[in-house]
Amino acid sequence: MGVVVGVVLPLGLAFIMFSLGLGLTVADFARVAKQPYAFVIGALNQVVLLPIVTFLLVLAFGLGPELAVGFMILAFCPGGVTSNILTRLARGDVALSVSLTAVISLASMITVPPLLALSIGYFSGAAAEPVNIGGIAVQLFLLTTVPILIGLTLHHLAPELTNRIAPFVAQVANGLFVFIVGLAVVVNWDAFITNLPLLAPSLVSLIVLLLAIGYGVARLAGVPITQVKTIAVETGIQNSTLGITVAALLGGYEAGFSAYALPAAVYGILMYAVSAPFILWLRRMKTAETAAA
Repeated sequence: MGVVVGVVLPLGLAFIMFSLGLGLTVADFARVAKQPYAFVIGALNQVVLLPIVTFLLVLAFGLGPELAVGFMILAFCPGGVTSNILTRLARGDVALSVSLTAVISLASMITVPPLLALSIGYFSGAAAEPVNIGGIAVQLFLLTTVPILIGLTLHHLAPELTNRIAPFVAQVANGLFVFIVGLAVVVNWDAFITNLPLLAPSLVSLIVLLLAIGYGVARLAGVPITQVKTIAVETGIQNSTLGITVAALLGGYEAGFSAYALPAAVYGILMYAVSAPFILWLRRMKTAETAAA
């Protein structure tokens, strides 16, 4: 199993991040400088507010060390391709969604390792294993930053080719996502069954809280409604594949999937069902406001 995890997981994540890069253009990064306010609100929600809310929820549910660290790993992850898709379905500002996902994904190699070390130290105490911050940062650079930049470069140099292959690449990426999430659950099946009565309500609570808080903060910030939708989705929807990979990096691929990966894996299953009513509400909101105008 260690060999499977050591091959499929990193290659799968790299391919998913490559598919994200294919959808990016240089303009997505330039847009941050042109329209900084909404981006800053969304980024603060993801980088600051999301981990704080997750930390408080972990304490409220009294999760054990491994699950608690797994939740924090998920909180440190940026949005992914899924958040871009759900933003489109919600009729939000897709360009803002893509910019948030791209910039925070590229920054994750810097932000995730030290935050991960702090979480393990806090929840595991004296039993905490030392975290190789530099090693994890390098691996995240290779598995996330490099594939994104390759996809971005290909899109820039060969846009017609990119447009032809993007649908196929997206389908493969979706298949890999389902496979990785399913594999993480199956490998930890006993722990999954044992912890499901606690995992399910805590993860559902997390998703609902983050979507609601993301929406509320964006509303209070006074950004346009399309950007409110985007910030809400980006706050509540995380890249669970990256979370599973980071969990595997902690113990080494040879150890297979650890219990650290369970929250991200179960989240990958629940996020669609839990967020669907909210996305539908956001989608109808635009129609209602347009009709009122």
